[in-house]
Amino acid sequence: MADLKVEILEIEEKNIYGLWLQSNDKTISKDINTLSMKYYNVVSCSKGTVLPYFVLSRNYDEKTRNFEMFIGSIIENNDLKNFILSAGKYAKITIKPKRGFIWGAAIGEAKRYFYTKWLPASSYQALNLEYEYHTEVSKSKHPTVDIIFAIREKK
Repeated sequence: MADLKVEILEIEEKNIYGLWLQSNDKTISKDINTLSMKYYNVVSCSKGTVLPYFVLSRNYDEKTRNFEMFIGSIIENNDLKNFILSAGKYAKITIKPKRGFIWGAAIGEAKRYFYTKWLPASSYQALNLEYEYHTEVSKSKHPTVDIIFAIREKK
């Protein structure tokens, strides 16, 4: 496992605009590609040209492994749904791709680390909302992506 570091952030409210899709752990890769293509068609941009770029999931059901997925950015468009990222505490893990620009394994590793190692030992609980935050750095010579988890202090 890579040396993963969790940073606690205070993030301001942010409006993002995109598309929703019901997804599942088994279909997530296909669903991200499908939803990304739809999103880029709506905003009339080439794939990979919109930054910042959000791949968000929420309302994960551990029994069914279903969740809601949102892909979008800060570009306003009448054909996109508005979603408000609430102000509050978030945990951030910055990851590097495992090989080249292959992100899936690194994202999976970061999420497993967060939920099975870091979170149980912390003074926080997860709020069932997380997202990948892609910026210009995601496309640089030494790319990274931030995985952001909504959290709150345990009572």
